[in-house]
Amino acid sequence: MYKKVPTNLNFVAREQEIEKFWRENDIFKKSVDSRREGETFTFYDGPPTANGKPHIGHVETRAFKDMIPRYHAMKGAMVPRKAGWDTHGLPVELEVEKLLGLDGKDQIEEYGLQPFIEKCKESVWKYKGMWEEFSDAVGFWADMEHPYVTYDNDFIESEWWALKQIWEKGLLYKGFKIVPYCPRCGTPLSSHEVAQGYKDVKERSAIAKFKVKGEDSYILAWTTTPWTLPSNVALCVNPDEQYVKVDCGGSVYYLAAALADTVLKEDYTVLETYIGRDLENMEYEPLFRFVEPDKKCWYVTCDSYVTLTDGTGVVHIAPAFGEDDANVGRKYDLPFVQLVDGKGQMTAETDWPGVFCKDADKEVLVDLDKRGLLFAAPKFEHSYPHCWRCGTPLIYYARESWFIKMTDVREDLIRNNDTVNWYPDSIGKGRFGDWLENVQDWSISRNRYWGTPLNIWECACGHRHAVGSIAELKELSPDCPDDIELHRPYIDAVTITCPHCGKPMKRVPEVIDCWFDSGSMPFAQHHYPFENKELFEQQFPADFISEAVDQTRGWFYSLLAISTLLFNKAPYRNVLVMGLVTDEDGQKMSKSKGNAVDPMEALQTLGADAIRWNFYAGAAPWLPKRFSDKVVREGQRKFMSTLQNTYAFFVLYANIDKFDATQYSLDKNKLSVMDRWLLSKLNSLILEVDGDLENYRIPEAARALQDFVDEMSNWYVRRSRERFWAQSQSQDKQNAYMTLYTALVTVAKLAAPMVPFMTEDIYQNLVRSIDATAPESIHLCDYPVADQSYIDRELEQAMDQVLQIVVLGRAARNGANIKNRQPVANLYVKADCVLDEMFKNIIADELNIKAVHMVEDAGRFTSYSFKPQLKILGQKYGKKIGEIRQKLAELDGSAAKAQLDATGSIALALSDGDISLTEEELLIETAQAAGYETVSDRGITVALDTQLTEALIEEGFVREIISKVQSMRKEADFNVLDHICLYHAGNDKIAAIIDRNRDTICHDVLADKVVSGQTAGFVMDWKVNGEAVTFGVEVIG
Repeated sequence: MYKKVPTNLNFVAREQEIEKFWRENDIFKKSVDSRREGETFTFYDGPPTANGKPHIGHVETRAFKDMIPRYHAMKGAMVPRKAGWDTHGLPVELEVEKLLGLDGKDQIEEYGLQPFIEKCKESVWKYKGMWEEFSDAVGFWADMEHPYVTYDNDFIESEWWALKQIWEKGLLYKGFKIVPYCPRCGTPLSSHEVAQGYKDVKERSAIAKFKVKGEDSYILAWTTTPWTLPSNVALCVNPDEQYVKVDCGGSVYYLAAALADTVLKEDYTVLETYIGRDLENMEYEPLFRFVEPDKKCWYVTCDSYVTLTDGTGVVHIAPAFGEDDANVGRKYDLPFVQLVDGKGQMTAETDWPGVFCKDADKEVLVDLDKRGLLFAAPKFEHSYPHCWRCGTPLIYYARESWFIKMTDVREDLIRNNDTVNWYPDSIGKGRFGDWLENVQDWSISRNRYWGTPLNIWECACGHRHAVGSIAELKELSPDCPDDIELHRPYIDAVTITCPHCGKPMKRVPEVIDCWFDSGSMPFAQHHYPFENKELFEQQFPADFISEAVDQTRGWFYSLLAISTLLFNKAPYRNVLVMGLVTDEDGQKMSKSKGNAVDPMEALQTLGADAIRWNFYAGAAPWLPKRFSDKVVREGQRKFMSTLQNTYAFFVLYANIDKFDATQYSLDKNKLSVMDRWLLSKLNSLILEVDGDLENYRIPEAARALQDFVDEMSNWYVRRSRERFWAQSQSQDKQNAYMTLYTALVTVAKLAAPMVPFMTEDIYQNLVRSIDATAPESIHLCDYPVADQSYIDRELEQAMDQVLQIVVLGRAARNGANIKNRQPVANLYVKADCVLDEMFKNIIADELNIKAVHMVEDAGRFTSYSFKPQLKILGQKYGKKIGEIRQKLAELDGSAAKAQLDATGSIALALSDGDISLTEEELLIETAQAAGYETVSDRGITVALDTQLTEALIEEGFVREIISKVQSMRKEADFNVLDHICLYHAGNDKIAAIIDRNRDTICHDVLADKVVSGQTAGFVMDWKVNGEAVTFGVEVIG
């Protein structure tokens, strides 16, 4: 029948077997092909870089990126899942530099561009095998055999088409601008790349003293970049703010009035007050005169960008090193002085040639201090951009670069983003929306080597042309090889003839931002528009994408930017954002901290299903996730182990009874209340989980499954065990089997997208083993559809009340220190609901109680006593307090409490007249009534009768004896159907109890024989309710 199921299963070994089954039987391909007639549900996979290893965060993203497509495939959709590899850019170049022992562009060019590019091609596949093994272990399904690869000619050609479209719209231009620049990599970066590399740093700033021409006074200007001071050409103040000229310790300074106290930190005298524009054109002596500017400079300018939030209210202007500085420079036609070279080193004109600019801060400060031109060098901590790949501090640097005019499509970006369902909306419309509101032109070019070449050819005559395809290139070029590879250095050798002057045009030397590669994948993966036009249109836009929150300024942005530029529509409909994975203390993981988790090690130790479940059932997907073995194992215990134990229970007894589910069906009219309840809950669960997953409410779906499995195991199975143990094959027993079988198979299908390995194992054993016509895999099945005729909301609500009463009853037992195996006579319940007799019987049986009584008033189980609230009544009644105290002590507590609840006060007859006391004027003390233990919660009160008769006590002994013997059977590893001989010795009281209750004990422990006064077989010493006794059990042959 069914394969035996161990409760202590090695989950990882099972996952490896299931993964092998999927691979050998091509289940993923079948899951796509079998839905060819269904609607297309498109998923885009953000391409990882295969020259970097996967980390634990990739388990999270792959878990969510796998689950949603599996769900929609089971819902009938055709879900193509094409894997992709991001293969260009600085990450690859830096890896190859390290491999070859090179450092920087000069050494790369000395090594040779062609061999360097070939090494880059090899490097991108360094960890491809690891990524594929990792993806298989996670259970991430994607077409790894036919991936898109961003360095393929076809992919690059599609990007060239896109760039030509942008060029022809007038949105691609070359400009001389301030750009974020990595001096180590020798290339500008885009604003979204900069956003990914901020680090908190502590540095020295400078408040420099600029001597006013013709005065013995100084203008104080603050800068966080002292290395830019040698390139200073002006100062800038806010034209509308107030400035002061002060005498401080014998020196005269100009600075903002609002900041004088903070900066000067000592007594000073205000000599004069100005508005900022009054200072315009005031000249000063330069701090440094390394070069002679070709235009007027070294005077005060005005601009409203200057703020008074910190510093001195005066900003130093170096137009070569800041966007605001450059704007002021253009406004006042200031000279351009750039005393830092392309490597980020101070130039030969300065006193520090070859020193890296950030290292020159100290040298500049020392020089100024020696010459009495440094007012202060305060330390400050701020967030500073670093290269997102090599970690070098960036500088803002004026240079020629190519840009895409994103500012021209800002409104389109915002409008298109408004059509997207973001999960959570606060990131899509907030963080991402804010980014779009402040979008900057995209610095698209990179002065590097390994990347998609920028497809612009230039002529010495000034003409430029964008090439949009290989065919166009061959048509225009006299020297393009037939097998041209669209990479440097090969493409650099191809010229085209200038249509204006007839001379050869050369391609510009830049490559493009690798984020343009990944952002082009919706069309470039299909070589659109050169091929697969219908396929692209069928799969655009994506129905679903998901990545970590850092991609709001990475892939999420590049996708939207390019789609807006080309098609003016959003490239995705639904975006699920992932929070970052931290260590168990909430700290960011890193190798240097020693808290990084090896994902393969975690998968091989904990198993993919358990880790996936941890991500689904925990906090909302977009919140940070604390990861630890302990947390994962706890989630595994709550859901997977409970489900495994229930599954094992079913298989154990189904095999004993040779129960074949294909031979039976459910008849609603013949089901017990427990069966009807479980099937009602099951079909309600289908509606809930299906609705949650459809709307990306993943934790809600996971918790609903977890709660159902808990109730199925700890309530349905617990309450139905004896039905499975029954000797006869009755209708009731068949109903129990069919109900539990239906629930297990349905739960497996509901949870299949989340825990794909475990559910496959359950399905293969429970379904495929008895029905060869069933789908080959659970992942080829349809997602469950609720049969609403089974749903009985009143029954579910009534059973919820029963469960709550049971919880309170157990709490009352604990409070009274009465074991669950000790029967008690009565339980009294006060609740708003009316419970039928069958529910009372369930409660009585579960709590081991003889009778359950519904009562309208639980007051008699609690005693009340009253005292005067002296703080309130002392002043009001004075000497009468003693009499009030006495009268309150004489009250019938229960009657008085009832009166207080009904009328809001208690009436007392004093010697000189009647008074009424409200609840606020009384101290009310409660106590358990003698012989009862009372517990209340959420409108329900239960009172347990704690008085035990001799008969009840003996029955408690019998239940304890049965429990001890059953545990011995299990520990001795007896078969569940083995009949035994029971031995007992050492206690006359226990012997007498066994003798009087022989039939009951023998029936429950399958004992055909009881031997008193001796032991044999498997022997253990016990204390039964304080009585020492020795039991032995032995299988009868």
